[in-house]
Amino acid sequence: MYRKLVLDNGVRVVTERMPTLKSVTVGIWVNAGSRDEQPSQAGYSHFIEHMLFKGTRKRSSAEISREIDALGGEMNAFTSRETTTYYVKVLDQQLHHALELLSDLFHHSRFAPKDIEKEKQVVLEEIRMVQDDPEDLVQELHMGQVLGRHPLGRSILGREKTVRGLRRQDLLSYRETYYEPAQTVLSIAGNFEQAELDRLVAKYFGKGRASKAAPTDGRRPPEVRGGILLKKKKLEQVHLCLGLKGVPAGHKDRYALYALNSVLGGSVSSRLFQEVREKRGLVYSIYSYLSGYSDGGMITVYAATRPKEVDRVVDLVCREIKRVGSKGIGGKELKRAKIQMKGSLMLSLESSHSRMSKLAKDELIYGRHTSLDAMLAHIDRVSEEQMFNVGRQFFKLDSLAITGLGPLAPRTLQSFR
Repeated sequence: MYRKLVLDNGVRVVTERMPTLKSVTVGIWVNAGSRDEQPSQAGYSHFIEHMLFKGTRKRSSAEISREIDALGGEMNAFTSRETTTYYVKVLDQQLHHALELLSDLFHHSRFAPKDIEKEKQVVLEEIRMVQDDPEDLVQELHMGQVLGRHPLGRSILGREKTVRGLRRQDLLSYRETYYEPAQTVLSIAGNFEQAELDRLVAKYFGKGRASKAAPTDGRRPPEVRGGILLKKKKLEQVHLCLGLKGVPAGHKDRYALYALNSVLGGSVSSRLFQEVREKRGLVYSIYSYLSGYSDGGMITVYAATRPKEVDRVVDLVCREIKRVGSKGIGGKELKRAKIQMKGSLMLSLESSHSRMSKLAKDELIYGRHTSLDAMLAHIDRVSEEQMFNVGRQFFKLDSLAITGLGPLAPRTLQSFR
């Protein structure tokens, strides 16, 4: 059963009781991510996420780790381009302890100077790890190419220069600006007693005053740009990203676009997988995916192939994109895509962690809860006519962006320029 509560300080609490489970997951979602940083602050959101696990006024970093292990639970965090999330998953009888621990980290982390200096090295290693992973790196380069100087195009991890130069007061000022109660959603899913949960939530998260204006009001929509970016790197394969303009996370045509993406490259039965890998053996990995933000989105195809096959793979991908855009998809493909989407959706929501994430995203994107039945009904309502119209609008090559990374030949993609 879904329930929403707004605390006096503005924190939104969204819950879903799942009495058949023995677990409960608590997530704190802050409506601020890498897109809210100034260029000189690149990486601040992600660095703050790290620092919240480095000790509080009453717990050291080691004590935090031992405590969550003693609960038999899992605690972690992640930063995206628009949000920062901290979560803990425990057995239902440990909910009180988990809420107290999470609240201590969120409200009372020390940001000790020595810990900041040490964590700089950890984050720099994380940045280097991306540089050594060509699949991650080409997608990061692609975001920067497509979105240019827009904050969404910057790396979530930041740049070495900004990470090395950050200071304690910079982090505290950034946190004070964005970690406002009204910008915070507390999401809880699993087995719990509602009255007891309400009491605990008010105790641990009900202090402070709400801000009058949201610091994220200054966000500006991104513009997706086309073009070609090629970067040489000593690798065995050339890694490719091909990008098109997509839709924001809450767009009315998102379900039709999900279905089109499923047919294009979202599964092993998709056109790209079957045509490029199964029939021709040109790749091991090829897939497409959607990225949806509050005010924009992208459609991206990723593939990796031998240097001499780059032009051929890009040509085949462009051919399928153009085919979807000009002809849409047939009834059998649409039916198969709907079954796949519904199955994937239902299976993905079987855990308390996934339900917690959905509750928070619904609140941040729509300001309301969307039931599973409503989502399934939206999928069922997608028609061939809608698919054709959406395909014609978004699957066109005039604004295509291509990014290549690896041992590129001198005249690679010359015919696409």
